[in-house]
Amino acid sequence: MKILVIVALVFVGLVIVLGAWIAGIYNTLVSLRNHFKNAFSQIDVQLKRRYDLIPNLVEVAKGYMKHESSTLEAVIKARNIALAASQAVAANPADGNAMKSLVSAESGLGGALSRLMVVSEQYPELKANQNMLQLTEELTHTENTIAFARQAYNDSVMSYNTTREVFPNVIFAGMFGFLPAELFKIEDPTERNAPKVSFS
Repeated sequence: MKILVIVALVFVGLVIVLGAWIAGIYNTLVSLRNHFKNAFSQIDVQLKRRYDLIPNLVEVAKGYMKHESSTLEAVIKARNIALAASQAVAANPADGNAMKSLVSAESGLGGALSRLMVVSEQYPELKANQNMLQLTEELTHTENTIAFARQAYNDSVMSYNTTREVFPNVIFAGMFGFLPAELFKIEDPTERNAPKVSFS
């Protein structure tokens, strides 16, 4: 009878240790997931700032670029698509498809802004406009801040993905629904540079 009690106690002890070990894996994954979600919220703040600056930039340019309405409309359309994609990711930064849509939308917006800046070079009065100079300076600062925030987000995603992919975490990550997170990366090498928004 004593042997049965000892075996039962050892078994219960092993179950408790195993449960604590699995709980530790789960808690680590939750912590890392929350960390990369918070890192995305830092990007989201800067993206919203940029999305708010773009209509002002277009409004100032509109007064000078009357014959470039298609370029201005393309910027606003790209901005609206990127804003919608950003809101989808903000709702769930762990959604890989939403992140891919945001990356694509941001690439489109970067291209549209670059075209606007190239066309605006043909308008010397616009280049000298104080509002335009101030807006482009703010936009450049925001682009730099986005780049830093994106780097922090990607570092957080890498830590999370690495932790969820190592053995034995990978077994429990799948069981508990911890899916891989997407990096915020630009696929097209020509789009890796921030849009040039300087009028100097």
